[in-house]
This record gives sequence, C-alpha cells and structure tokens, in this order.
Amino acid sequence: MRENSGNVWSPLQRNLGFGHGSGQFGHFREVIWRPFMKSSARSYGLYALFLLLLVGAFVCTRMLDYPTIFAGSTSSAEKLSISKSQIYPHKTQTIPLNCNALNHTGTCPRDYPTTPEQDPDDRQSPATCPDYFRWIHEDLRPWAHTGITRDAIERAKKTANFRLVILNGKAYVETFQKSFQTRDVFTLWGILQLLRRYPGKLPDLEMMFDCVDWPVIKSSDYSGPDSPVPPPLFRYCGNDDSLDLVFPDWSFWGWIETNIKPWEALSKDLKEGNKRLNWIEREPYAYWKGNPVVAETRQDLLKCNVSENQDWNARLYAQDWGREVQEGYKKSNLANQCIHRYKIYIEGSAWSVSEKYILACDSVTLIVTPHYHDFFTRGLMPMQHYWPVKEDDKCKSIKFSVNWGNNHKKKAIAIGKAASDFIQEELKMDYVYDYMFHLLNQYSKLLKFKPTIPQKATELCSETMACQAEGLQKKFMMDSLVTSPVETSPCTLPPPYDPPSLNAVLMRKENSMRKVELWENNYWDNQSKQ
Repeated sequence: MRENSGNVWSPLQRNLGFGHGSGQFGHFREVIWRPFMKSSARSYGLYALFLLLLVGAFVCTRMLDYPTIFAGSTSSAEKLSISKSQIYPHKTQTIPLNCNALNHTGTCPRDYPTTPEQDPDDRQSPATCPDYFRWIHEDLRPWAHTGITRDAIERAKKTANFRLVILNGKAYVETFQKSFQTRDVFTLWGILQLLRRYPGKLPDLEMMFDCVDWPVIKSSDYSGPDSPVPPPLFRYCGNDDSLDLVFPDWSFWGWIETNIKPWEALSKDLKEGNKRLNWIEREPYAYWKGNPVVAETRQDLLKCNVSENQDWNARLYAQDWGREVQEGYKKSNLANQCIHRYKIYIEGSAWSVSEKYILACDSVTLIVTPHYHDFFTRGLMPMQHYWPVKEDDKCKSIKFSVNWGNNHKKKAIAIGKAASDFIQEELKMDYVYDYMFHLLNQYSKLLKFKPTIPQKATELCSETMACQAEGLQKKFMMDSLVTSPVETSPCTLPPPYDPPSLNAVLMRKENSMRKVELWENNYWDNQSKQ
C-alpha cells in the first residue's frame, strides 16, 4: 500500500486527516501509518486498537458540544422527538431601538427585518385562538359581500383622529385631530409593536381610527337595500346598534395620565396582588372606585353607598385624579385593590378600560347592565365569569348579589376564579397582538383598492415615537417595546359562527341573566313578606 493510494480511506478517516492532503495532517499520517506497514501481522491488531482509541477520543470530544439530553429517564420517543434547535440553539433575532440612526438621518432605520427568522425543522403548529376571536368575522360581516371601497374609507374620515397606512411592512400616519390625552399615541405605538412582533406578515392596508369612547357608525343608517356601504371605522368599543370595528385600547401599552402600567407588567402585579388575601379573608362587600362625574349612572351608583340608615353591602369611593396626581398615585395602585370579595364594574360615558383590571382580581365581578363591549368581553358569560346587576335598581341588586355570594361561597369563589383565569390566560399580550393581527389581516382582504401613502402622511416607527419621548411616556414605551420577532405564527383564527351556534351563545347569556333576575325578584318578594 502506498501513501498516495486515496481510494482506501473511509470518510471518517479522511475527517481525521488520513485522506488526501498535505501539511500537518499529511505528516501526522506519515508518522502514524508507515511503522504499521513495516510491522508483522501481529502489529495489525495493535494498529486496530490504536485506531479505535483514536476514533473514540475524537467522537467523545465532539459529543462534548452536545447537551446531555439523553440523561435521566428520557424515553425513546422523547429522544426521537428532540428538535434540532435543542442541539444547535437558535439565536433569537433582535430589533434594537436605533436612536442613533434616527438622530443621524432624521428618518426611520432602513434595516428593519421584513420576515422573522424561523427554523423550519422546529416549527410548531400554533394553538387555536380564544373563542372571542370569532367575533372578528361578525364585526366584518357588513362588508363581506361588498368589500371596502376607497369611497367608504374616506367617509370614515369625518370623526377619525388619524389614518394609518401599512405598506410593505412600514407604517405611515396622517393625523386629522389630536385625541384626548395620549390615546392616539399609545394606540399607534401598539400597532408599531405588532409590526415588530410579526415583521413582513401584515398585508398592505389602510384604516381610519377614532379614539373617542362612543361608537358613531349606526347600523340603522345602512340597513336599507339602497344604502351605501358603511364606512369602516376602528375604535375601542361598540354596541348592538353600531358597526364600528372594535380594536384593543391604548391602555394595553400604558395609560400615563393615570399611571397605569402596560398590561404585560400590570397583569403580573394583579396576579401577585390576588395572593395577598384569599377570597374568604377579604371584606364581604362590593367595592368600586372611579370617576363618577363622567356618567349619570355612576352618580346614581354612589347612592348605594353605606350610610347610617342603610347598608346595601357596597363600599364606594369617588376617585379624585387631580389629588392623586399631586400625591404621586399613592392610593390608585390597582394591585392593592383586590381586598373585597366583590368588585363592581359600571360603564362611564361608554365602555371603561377598568373592566379587565376588575375581572383580574379573583373577586366576583358585579357588572351593572352594560351597553357597550370591547374586543374581548363578548367572550364572558354571566354566572360563569361575572354576576349581572340591574341598571335601574342598582342598590337592591347589589345587596342581593353580595348576600347570594356570601351564602354560596364555593360558587362565588369559582366565578371569581373563572374571571381571573380568563384574564390571565386568554387576555395575555400574546393574544392581544394576535387579535390585532387577525382583525387587520381579515380587514385587508376586504379592501377593493391598493393602499397608497397619503400626501400628508409621515412614516412612523418605534424610533420616531420613543427616542424623543420623556418621563412616564418614555418609560412605558420602553417597558412595552417588542425587541424581537416571535418565531411562532399567530394563533389559528377559529371559524365564524354559523347561525345556530351564534344563537346558542346569545340564548345562553340571555337565559343566565333571566335566571339571576328571577332569583333576585323572589328574594325581594320574600323580604317584603317578612
């Protein structure tokens, strides 16, 4: 056998340096192999042993780079299912806040990723979205057959605060009028974080957004056979008589005027606050604290407060935000307000952002008959997630509710727990972003025109909003900044309701409300006979 006979070397031998080549490994081959060629047949056994030891040492050295994933009681099936990313850890793509680039060019960075990095061998099937996502189909149903025209979009401009265009993964905004407080700022910030979370996945679209509480697109104006296509207008809440498209509100990214943290952090604070007092140890009354000035129904609620002559089982407090600002928000920490067995939710001028904070408290939420809904509350069921309270007879209704719960503690605890579980599990920020994604994605499919950048629009990115921000606005933006794309797809959008299924949901709610009303009426009838 000659040194240059290359056809006898195995791939492993070549990897070890025994194949064709020169230099260090060529010399190594020469030194190791030639003595064995000259030795007797017995030397071949020694050579085989030596070669085996050499190969074993090499393999063991290579195995040091692998995690010890086969240790312990791992089953054969588990061993086979170990993904490539567990052996070769995947580097997460990051999107830094590039304020230097903004300061240098005065424009948004040009190096934003357009698609997330994803290992195709390690991709998992996304979970199905919570059931309330099905209302996306219902909200868009008015345009299902006609589509959305440019004319319809322009007619939504009448009350809109801004127009937002997403084109090739970039955002452009045309502002018409400033919103109340920083609602528009943090709504736009939230949409920018959605783009960072799912770069390149949102299609081109154009939308109008109204940051005022109450809906304005009345369904009765567009119900006739000759009626025009209704204008699509996004806002934070809707009702049964309107066609406004319901979108997550600004407070999920922080409400600086009330010192309320972004939802990611606040939901954790509320979860910890629940642990301080279990339900039995809490005050056996119904609690509410808020601004009564914004609505007559709230002023009416204050009449149910405890007095020397009457106790309606309610402990009610007017929130003075002016004083609270001056005193550093010492008495408005939401995580410290989970100390009563019952908490009251009552609407203000329309829906109120306080609903998610109240539902998260493990207390039984007493909901005074609502007239509005936000994007997730249509997934709540009376007697399962909350207890309904009459709007036109609040005091007696609250007293009965508290008495019922104190006499049926296990059932009351279950209702409070179901609500807080719903908030913690089905309203986590992952699902807030996924709701936004699916709503905008389905909406874009209805557009019958190609979106373009408006002449008066400016490009918007996280840098243009956060780099120049100050104080609490800066803090909340940095706290809620999405720093890297997610490597999983959005949850799977469930199909629309068919008519029987939707009717069954609505009937279940109606029957639960009637059952509580019947119990309450019987209670007060019996009280009057005593």
